[in-house]
Amino acid sequence: MTLWTSDEAARATGGRVSAPWTAGGVSIDTRSLAPGDLFVALKAARDGHEFVADALAKGAAAALVDHIPEGVAEDAPLLIVDDVLGALEALGRAARARTAARVVAVTGSVGKTSTKEMLRTVLGGQGRVHAAEASYNNHWGVPLTLARMPRETEFAVIEIGMNHPGEIAPLSRLARPHVGIVVIVAPAHLAAFENVEGIAREKAAIFDGLEPGGTAILNGDLAVTPILEAAAERAGASVISFGESAACHHRATDIRISGTVTVAQMRAWRQKLLYKVAAQGRHFAVNALAVIACAGALGLDLATAIADLARWRPGAGRGQREVIALDAVDPQMRIELIDDAYNANPASVGASLEVLAASMPEDGIGRIAHGRRIAYLGDMKELGDTGAALHAALADHPAMREIDLVHCVGPLMRSLWEALPREKRGHWTEDAPAMAARVARDLDAGDVVLVKGSLSMGLGRIVDAIRKLRQGAATAEA
Repeated sequence: MTLWTSDEAARATGGRVSAPWTAGGVSIDTRSLAPGDLFVALKAARDGHEFVADALAKGAAAALVDHIPEGVAEDAPLLIVDDVLGALEALGRAARARTAARVVAVTGSVGKTSTKEMLRTVLGGQGRVHAAEASYNNHWGVPLTLARMPRETEFAVIEIGMNHPGEIAPLSRLARPHVGIVVIVAPAHLAAFENVEGIAREKAAIFDGLEPGGTAILNGDLAVTPILEAAAERAGASVISFGESAACHHRATDIRISGTVTVAQMRAWRQKLLYKVAAQGRHFAVNALAVIACAGALGLDLATAIADLARWRPGAGRGQREVIALDAVDPQMRIELIDDAYNANPASVGASLEVLAASMPEDGIGRIAHGRRIAYLGDMKELGDTGAALHAALADHPAMREIDLVHCVGPLMRSLWEALPREKRGHWTEDAPAMAARVARDLDAGDVVLVKGSLSMGLGRIVDAIRKLRQGAATAEA
């Protein structure tokens, strides 16, 4: 498949081509580059121009650069521009303009990536869908996602995030969505915003880029819902609210977690519907309402959409569950792991604690008489001056009543550790490696274990340590 020719890319960016080429993809990382990709030499932690020679040696079709890098021949296949990031944005803008795809943009303090993946599953059941394979939701991730969009795309899902004020609106205008979704607004990035109302105004900027006649789908259960509604109305959008309160157009009337799925009843379009997702969590069921609303706004077959929604499962680090067998002979000797270590803020940690609280440990199979619900929690970052208080407040979350033990990682999580009742207080460590070293002693067969924290805390080390308990059993058998 040809995604870009050198002529098309030159017209889109105003750049100069040193030799003709055709590209089947777009890459910003030589580690994941596929032969035939256009390599984009972005300047981030390191200057991408340092890797152009390596990219070409690995089979890149060409490189997008602002100068000919040292060690690269002048007749090498290059697209030379004044500004690489600006050129990537131009490619994204051109890719968006040449497709007839209906575009959905998603943002929110929590759950935007899982909602994007639900949409990929649902829309993909009714047409050719394009969405980023990862959380490419920032100033380079959105244009990269758009630049990778094939002409034949019928549905595109664009995730849009932010760290500071003023970031979402230009990305939304670049994506030009037909549907804009705000899943939730919660305390996150408070270091850059005065309050949650400021976060809401920034999230609501996703509606600024809506195409004429577009649809705004927003959470109707929030204190800041009026801010979202006002922004949608200013944009001239049709507004659909979702949630659990009676005022919501798409309303979950009953949500039940059962086994490995969440089943819910809802009311929408003056009718009752039943739907499920193949994951545990009230928050998944609520965000699924936004997906169903989006399917309706796009005129899709709702029965097919609800059936496809039931096939969606969360990805690694986002609430994915797995069973860790501790004994190669006795299948009862096992731990259930909930890997939610990708990111964290107060709302998402609360949602994960609810999932853990609803889980069913197994009694009578380990050293300890009863199975336990155990949480490993790492610092929630970017909460500003309220950070310590927001961490301590987790001790009062209703789900904590059902949780047996909480291990805390990081200086901010010390506030939670000190606020917990002594019987629920596990270990506190400064960092993840120190906690990971303890898991073999601290866990037992029958336990259900949640791992949750901001990505920079590296709680993936704890997840890996828990998984290696399985490897230890295999080694013992050998």
